[in-house]
Amino acid sequence: MFWIMISVLLWGLLHSLFASSRSKEVAQHVFGARIKRTYRLAYNAFACISFLPVLVLLFMIPDRTIYTIPFPWAALMVLGEGLAVIALVAGLLQSRPLEFTGLRQLGSPDDHPAQLKTDGLYRHVRHPLYTAGLAFIWLLPLMTANVLAVNIALTVYVIAGAYFEEGKLQVEFGQAFHEYMAATPMFIPFLRRNKTRQDSS
Repeated sequence: MFWIMISVLLWGLLHSLFASSRSKEVAQHVFGARIKRTYRLAYNAFACISFLPVLVLLFMIPDRTIYTIPFPWAALMVLGEGLAVIALVAGLLQSRPLEFTGLRQLGSPDDHPAQLKTDGLYRHVRHPLYTAGLAFIWLLPLMTANVLAVNIALTVYVIAGAYFEEGKLQVEFGQAFHEYMAATPMFIPFLRRNKTRQDSS
C-alpha cells in the first residue's frame, strides 16, 4: 500500500508542477511562443502516460480484499457510479472538450481571455469534475488494499490540487472568484447554501 500511495502522490506532484504558470513560462522561454499550441495536449498526454507505473504497481503488489458490499446495496453504489460518469461527461462537455484536451489549441494559440464558469454544474460545486471523480472511486462495491491506497492518495491529491487551482483562479479573476467561492461549495452540493441559510436565520 505504501509504495502505491507514494507513486500516486509523486504523479500528482508532477501533474501539478507542469500545470503551474511557472512551468508554462519556462516552456515558452525554451521552445518559443509556438509551445502555446501544443502545451495543453502534451500535458494531458504526459498525465496519462505517467500514470501507467501506478497501474503496474496496482497489479504487481500482492493484494487482499477489505470488504465487499452485498446486493442490493452494491447495485445502488453502481448506480451512483453511473451518475458520477454522467456528471463527468456533462462537466467535460461544459468545459469545452476540444479546449480541455488541447486539440483546439493546435489550430490557434491559447491566448484568448479566460472566462469564469459559474453556470451548469458549476452552480452547485466549484469543482464538479473532482466531485464526480471522487464519488466514482469511493462507490466501488469491492474494495481491496491496493485500491484503497490509490483512492486515499488520489483524494489527497484532488483536495490539494483544488486549493492550488483556486489560488490561481483568485489571482486571475479577483473579486469575482471570491464572490463565487462565498456562494458555492467546493465539493459537496448545497453544503454552503444550507449553511448560509442557517446563519441568516
